[in-house]
Amino acid sequence: MTNALFIVSEEGYWAEECIEPLTTLGDAGVDVTVATPTGSSPVVDEHSLDPEDLGEDEAERLREIHETDERLADPAALWTAVEGETGKALVVCHAAGLLAFTRDSDGEILAAGRDVTGFPNAWERGIVDEQDIFEGRKLPYWVEDEVTAVGANWEAELDADTSVTVDGDLVTARGPGSSAAAATTLLDELGIEA
Repeated sequence: MTNALFIVSEEGYWAEECIEPLTTLGDAGVDVTVATPTGSSPVVDEHSLDPEDLGEDEAERLREIHETDERLADPAALWTAVEGETGKALVVCHAAGLLAFTRDSDGEILAAGRDVTGFPNAWERGIVDEQDIFEGRKLPYWVEDEVTAVGANWEAELDADTSVTVDGDLVTARGPGSSAAAATTLLDELGIEA
């Protein structure tokens, strides 16, 4: 059986970006361990469950999974979960910015020279004010700026419905609408039928 370590922010994850890959991998028979930085249960960003954006049925489905999925309710602590882990990585949306700050086992920046996608500047401009404030919070960085600054090759495919990029052991996805396609791509890369 294939195992997956699924790292989630405790501070507010975007429902579709987390739940679509989590359920897609689980439904394909992957043994998924959810981990958060401290092992505390992750909080869902309520904006990501807005029935006006998603429709009532989808909002209810995502909320139900958030509230009932045992993996989300009782995650492992990240640093105890990752020891000795190797394999492929799936990174979605704003999390791709972390690749500009993460080093591989050789000490090299993970995004340098890699093909990467994530939340593009073109979309960021549409959601922040002139001080980079989004719904009362200052953005710490713009994903596209950070990964290109360290030498990543950026392609968000703005004209496409979804955007998923594969570079060796790294699968990145543009945003919420690409999360299901990203999970399916990861399964393909692992040789597992969805």
